[in-house]
Amino acid sequence: MLKEAVSYYHDLLEDEKLLRESIEKLDEELEKARLIFGGRRLSPYLRPHFITENDWAVVCNVCSVIWSALQKVKEAAIEDSNLLDELGITQIEKELVSINPGYKKISPTARLDSFLTDDSFAFVELNGESPAGIAYADSATDIFHQLPVMLKFKEKYEVRGFEGRSKLLKVLLDSYEEFLGKKPEKEPTIAIVDLKGLPTQKEFELFCDYFESQGFYSVICAPEELEFDGSKLYFKGVEIDIVYKRLLVNEYIPIMNDYPALLEAYRAGAICMVNSFQSKIIHKKAVFAVLTNEKYSNLFNEEELEKINKHVPWTRRFREGKDLYKGKEIDLITWTRKNKSKLVLKPNDEYGGQGIFIGWTSSDTEWDEAIDSALTNGDYLVQEKVQTSKEPFPMLFGETGEMKMLDQLVDLDPLLFFGKAESAFTRLSSSELANVSSGGGMVPTFIINEK
Repeated sequence: MLKEAVSYYHDLLEDEKLLRESIEKLDEELEKARLIFGGRRLSPYLRPHFITENDWAVVCNVCSVIWSALQKVKEAAIEDSNLLDELGITQIEKELVSINPGYKKISPTARLDSFLTDDSFAFVELNGESPAGIAYADSATDIFHQLPVMLKFKEKYEVRGFEGRSKLLKVLLDSYEEFLGKKPEKEPTIAIVDLKGLPTQKEFELFCDYFESQGFYSVICAPEELEFDGSKLYFKGVEIDIVYKRLLVNEYIPIMNDYPALLEAYRAGAICMVNSFQSKIIHKKAVFAVLTNEKYSNLFNEEELEKINKHVPWTRRFREGKDLYKGKEIDLITWTRKNKSKLVLKPNDEYGGQGIFIGWTSSDTEWDEAIDSALTNGDYLVQEKVQTSKEPFPMLFGETGEMKMLDQLVDLDPLLFFGKAESAFTRLSSSELANVSSGGGMVPTFIINEK
């Protein structure tokens, strides 16, 4: 059914009038919704990503079980400095994660980057610190529902999109209530905090508009604009109750001493910050090395281990020494050199596709150089390749919107709220890295059924 539906959608685009009207509508609505990233179309495609109800049920179940395992990693790591070391948590990060955020859930909002194929579903990364894309995905969903080609498509198929902003707001409010230990006496003020001048500024504006439409005063600000008087955190005289932290720990640490108000207010329990600094524990990519390492299997129950083995790729901290691969002892460095066709080297704490070395696209010399670079860095992972899929998508080029049908790598990104997958979007790329920051694009994810 899925392949037939995609084929039917593409057939509709052969109608030149319908195609032109759809391109014009897409560009008009993208501009109106501020759905741009770094000055270009965030969604330079004319088709969303379709999945079935059955596929989405599998995604929801797997995400829920994996998330329960991640919560256990966090709880264990808080009590075990050795486990924090295994995750690559630095000394200054240890000080930050030791602060109690006032609520128990790790990473109330998160994104699991995954690949869904005909016969597999596997995660490759987790953004547990400051996941972007929720508001962008909502806007893209609204826009694609309005496209003339989609209206025609919906005459034959039932189409259901996702909505995430309301879930994010509920996460903020529920975390705040747990933080207070009671229902708030007044509507909290929400501050969206990040560095200035980022390409995600447009998404902050979308969130700000939404929060205020729901009756919650909100502001967008940077760390240097915050003031703490010992009991309350302020932005230009406005008292802040909830910080929706989009600021990455890696970006805050270099300026923390110069602009300490955010940390001081958080340490004093003057604000509820979502996600908290503790989210760094599972944001480190080495969390997959903990999940898949037999050494830590005692942390998880039988169902969690079954889902980990099936859906999380074998991952290890990349360093000299012996290790296990499928029960067999290996010399990790030697084995990695010999198995580039199925391996990726990636930094433990980067984003946007930075620093990743892909074995199956590298020459022997390039792979040797990548190994040397990773060992010199000292904070890298080696991860086994997962099964991926490519689909043809109608991609738009230039201001006139010339359309070409191109095969794209399809990266499904479930958005988790308190560990439950309740929204999603899809990133597409012509390369092996499906990442908007490194040149990919996004489309909304739609669940479809035959009428």
